[in-house]
Amino acid sequence: MSSHVEYVLRFGDSALVLAQQLSGLVAHSPIMEEDVAIANVSLDLFGQARLWLGYAGELEGAGRDEDRLAFHRDASEFRNVLLVERPNGDFASTTVRGYFYDLWSYLALGNLTQSLDRRIAAIAEKSRKETAYHLRRSEDWLVRLGDGTEESHARAQRAASELWPYTGELFMGDDVDVEMARQGIGFDPERVREPWLERARLALATATLDVPGDSWMQHGGKQGVHTEALGYLLAEMQVLPRSIPEAVW
Repeated sequence: MSSHVEYVLRFGDSALVLAQQLSGLVAHSPIMEEDVAIANVSLDLFGQARLWLGYAGELEGAGRDEDRLAFHRDASEFRNVLLVERPNGDFASTTVRGYFYDLWSYLALGNLTQSLDRRIAAIAEKSRKETAYHLRRSEDWLVRLGDGTEESHARAQRAASELWPYTGELFMGDDVDVEMARQGIGFDPERVREPWLERARLALATATLDVPGDSWMQHGGKQGVHTEALGYLLAEMQVLPRSIPEAVW
């Protein structure tokens, strides 16, 4: 698989996996307005995933469209970051995971709007407008939970500490990143580390939450090395199309 295809899949797979995670929370939110909001964010991410995966299929040239890529690949073929496959947990965990990802996605998409691949630039431009809303929402909830009750504060702090080790992968580059940056198609992921850290630290401080200390950063998702959580998620997401492969929407 070419670096170009791998690169596009990373963004598509990350959006797809998080969308699937959030879709499982509909009707389980603490308030009705959040049911609607979570459903809308999930739909936005599914839409972004379709654009990325559709383009990856065209670049690959093997006759696989977005549905084939979403529903007929095994976990080892997925290129999403590990952060998005972390289980939903409680509302604080969902919020913190969403905030960490939304902030990175917003910054990453900003860089991709300058891509020499005009298709990538167009997808990034559209997706970034949606992600700006996702980020405002998740950041607002982060502050409300952290600076809320004793219970919500404790849960938000626990979620931040547990998920922090999965944020380092967002900024780790590899040969694919290097090649895409060299061609002007992508960017060096290290470029967004400091802007991400600056805003994340400010948000955590506003939420009266401690910034987790340095720790071993989990990685491997972009290369197809995943946790068992992704296997369970894909089993549920793919069961129907794999059971009836000739079915069409």
